[in-house]
Amino acid sequence: MSITSTQICEAADQLRGFVGFNGKTGHYIVRFSEDSFGLDVADTSITPTCEFVWRPFDGELMNLSRERLQLLLEQNIDDRLNISEPLRVYMRRHDLPEITAQRALLPAG
Repeated sequence: MSITSTQICEAADQLRGFVGFNGKTGHYIVRFSEDSFGLDVADTSITPTCEFVWRPFDGELMNLSRERLQLLLEQNIDDRLNISEPLRVYMRRHDLPEITAQRALLPAG
């Protein structure tokens, strides 16, 4: 069975958890509720993982960032983040460019 770019984008939209940037350590951290970040992570830097993996490209176009997906994979909590096979295939296919798609941010909640 081949994996399509549509399936990869759908898998990215199914990611769970939140990413925030810790200014003191200079690292991104992943948590599963916004309340668990603490005072060292600004509320404005907390992003749902399904939005974190998309990088602005040109106007409404966004790239599905392999670099940002790699940050999530390095957490070794694939089941909790809901990282599925289409995303793993995307990460293995360095011979193909990053996916570019027209996107709008998902509504909060």
